[in-house]
Amino acid sequence: MDRVSNLPDEVLCHILSFLTTKEAALTSILAKRWRNLLAFVPSLTIDDSVFLHPEEAKQNRQDIIQSFMNFVDRVLALQGNSPLKEFSLKSFTVDDTDRVDGWISNVLARGVSDLDLKIIIRSDKWNFYPMSPKCFECSTLVELSIGCGVDVTLAAARIFLPMLKTLVLVWVKVCPNEFETLLHALPSLEKLVLLRVIWKGRDVIVSSASVKTLIVNLGFWLNTLSFDTPSLVHFGYSGSAAWDYPVVNMGNLVDTQIDFYLSQLHIKLLGAPGNDEDALPYSNAWKLFHGIRNVAHLSLFPDALEVLSMCSESLPVFNNLNSLAIRSDKDRRWQAMPALLRNCPHLETLVIQGLVHHVTDKCGDVCDCISREDKGLSLKVCPVKVMEIYGFRGTMKEMAMIKHFLDYFPCLKEMEVYAEENNNPTQLGGNQRVLEMFKLYNNLSSCNVQLFL
Repeated sequence: MDRVSNLPDEVLCHILSFLTTKEAALTSILAKRWRNLLAFVPSLTIDDSVFLHPEEAKQNRQDIIQSFMNFVDRVLALQGNSPLKEFSLKSFTVDDTDRVDGWISNVLARGVSDLDLKIIIRSDKWNFYPMSPKCFECSTLVELSIGCGVDVTLAAARIFLPMLKTLVLVWVKVCPNEFETLLHALPSLEKLVLLRVIWKGRDVIVSSASVKTLIVNLGFWLNTLSFDTPSLVHFGYSGSAAWDYPVVNMGNLVDTQIDFYLSQLHIKLLGAPGNDEDALPYSNAWKLFHGIRNVAHLSLFPDALEVLSMCSESLPVFNNLNSLAIRSDKDRRWQAMPALLRNCPHLETLVIQGLVHHVTDKCGDVCDCISREDKGLSLKVCPVKVMEIYGFRGTMKEMAMIKHFLDYFPCLKEMEVYAEENNNPTQLGGNQRVLEMFKLYNNLSSCNVQLFL
């Protein structure tokens, strides 16, 4: 028996909402029962790559593109004025902007709450799709995602998005002044995602009294980048740095992740003796760290550690920091680690992904790679109680580092060591030397040391 077809219309429409619109339309040939259900599906996902079969080079045929546009027109006409919750449009081949504007106007008029647009205008020249002003005049929008080749121009628009909680901009053109105006007109905004935005100016201000989550991936250098976000709780920053951070207002942060991008030229400049540090591109990164000094949970990637190496003397005291996660790399230095740990007076949990790093004569006293009279001094003043070490491979150097931590962390009560995922657990577990050394560490230390294969 066809038990699925016996379900109520509301349930069947809900099931169809998980399919692409093309797939949902194809169900109309199953039986009369399914013929008109597409008219009431509350979620439409339209992707021209699925419709045009690019693997067969059909996306270059004008008749196929016209067929795709006609298909979208028919679907929207079939649905009429029925309520719509979600609309996703991915179009990289259509060159009729008026047609696209009409589709967007149609779904906005039907009370859509989640709008996802990825549009590239098909042309011999590189053109960005000029965003329809109506996208910024909708009383029902809660989530708005704009990406891939869109020019977000607000000058002629009256911004009215009272319900908008999430705004995502990915690889779009934005004017900094208009962007600031937009944020001030979004009273309910809670999540803001800016990924590789193409800024039309070199000075950007992210200012919002309501934003709680902010994700930034900076793909291009900026002169200045300011954050006036007093309600921010979650902050993620990756990519390039700005030359300066005049304002960083983030007094209520809970967790932060910093992942700078360093080219080989940057690394050479940072490591070269006699360089004028004030002239280096990351010389003002310390201002960003001062702005996040109230954070409770901080994650730093290898390039962020490298940047900190040049401004460790300017690091703030992280009085609220409870847990610190470090991702290490064999080509990045650890010389910022001593200052970082000394400036975390209430740190309880330290997570390290990989114990390898580039050894220099300025490694400091955190690691065991250089013999010093004051070895372990920074560890002795750090109140860490729990350590988690990931990517363990069982080398003698790693074992020496683990012993170093056990010897000098005065408050350490628990250490969990996790073998590298790519390692052969049987091989590592069968290494009697490693197992015996962990057993010895447990016997000689008050800390509970566990190895997880």
